[in-house]
Amino acid sequence: MATNSISSQSQKLYRDHVNPQWVHLLDVLQMNVSYSHCRNAELFTTDGARILDCLSGYCVYNVGHNHPALIAALTEELARCGPSMLQSHVPELAGELASRLCSLAGGRAKKVFFPSSGSEGVEAAIKFSRAATGRDALLYCEGAFHGLTCGALSLMSNPFWRDGFGPMLADTTAIPFDDLAALEFKLASRKFAAFITEPIQAEGGINVPTAEYMQQAEALCRRYGTLFVLDEVQTGLHRTGPFLAAHHYGVEPDIVILAKALSGGLIPCAAVLMSDEVCSAVYSSVKRAFVHTSTFSENGLAMRAGLATLDILADEHLGVEAARKGHLLRELLRARLGKYEMFKAVRGKGMLNGIEFQAPSSLRLRMSYAAFQSIHAGLFGQMLVTRLFRNGNVLSQICGNNFTVLKVSPPLTVSEQEIEEIVSAIDNVVDEIHSSTAFWADALGLAKRALRG
Repeated sequence: MATNSISSQSQKLYRDHVNPQWVHLLDVLQMNVSYSHCRNAELFTTDGARILDCLSGYCVYNVGHNHPALIAALTEELARCGPSMLQSHVPELAGELASRLCSLAGGRAKKVFFPSSGSEGVEAAIKFSRAATGRDALLYCEGAFHGLTCGALSLMSNPFWRDGFGPMLADTTAIPFDDLAALEFKLASRKFAAFITEPIQAEGGINVPTAEYMQQAEALCRRYGTLFVLDEVQTGLHRTGPFLAAHHYGVEPDIVILAKALSGGLIPCAAVLMSDEVCSAVYSSVKRAFVHTSTFSENGLAMRAGLATLDILADEHLGVEAARKGHLLRELLRARLGKYEMFKAVRGKGMLNGIEFQAPSSLRLRMSYAAFQSIHAGLFGQMLVTRLFRNGNVLSQICGNNFTVLKVSPPLTVSEQEIEEIVSAIDNVVDEIHSSTAFWADALGLAKRALRG
């Protein structure tokens, strides 16, 4: 059980100069611990506790924490003192990484722009889509999560993320996810530059669409002249098994956004893959050769991290492992949790999985659950996360746009023994929810601490 917190001096500096509310939140959740080192799927605290990572930094750590081959590649790149961000040369590593990404993605992917984050990649996709189509309007799905910059926020329907930040981009429209009729109705207006969607909604609750939906969505976009854009920031780089989640459905998007796992967890790196036609609409002349760029785009260290990450994914066959172990994980969870009334479903592909919980039917549990919901819709899920961390030594989180779904997305390097440990820890906590009053009493205490803050 992890009990230690970071030093008082570090706490004070962070409170004074970064984000005091974040420190308060971690204190309330009893998750404010100090980590000494991390490797693969294991996190070690300074007091010696071992925690299994089921969040993967929101799908950053596909190759695990601090993979030695990645560290070696970055160390070598630093040691050679090569050109990194001259801004006036052709970065060789960027060309190599772009070529490999396009080959792995296949389909229409022929060119790559390298931003530093998923949000920045979404912003680029908006600009490139508008340039390529001559249209301004953007179509997205309810429950989506695309990032927290203003353009990306304009493609998200949850007011929690948007409130207080002023007007977003004009002419953006949300439709239900996995609803072809709604999609065609909007596309028929022929006013949308892009339909931007996740192939699997992560923060929306690990929502997996039908293959027909994705295939027909692509066909409808072609029919009405709208670009088909997939945000694969959480789903890409073998998180769901194949290199892209798009490969599950056999679709060929005009633009694909990658980030998170491409960095290997050590340095920011993202990529926007696109067709030749989309690229040439932006970089249409020598005069416009730098019309869209970014200071840290194509920097040597990020490109080396991307190349090393691709090597690890291939050498260790992590796509195959993600599919195999993800299937094992879901089967074990269904077998162990199926007996509980608050368990509803396990969803996912590969190592992107979620456990959905539901309101209990029995009177005893229903009253406690209703009390939680009246305080905050996310209280039950967050207490589940806290209990799992404190009692089970497993780090996870609920989905940002669906508080009833617990994420179970460990690094692709997780072992079968660690999967067994994770499932047992979750089973123990869910059993406590159903058999003990302590969970519910502690949760009310958590709510009181939060309100005092």
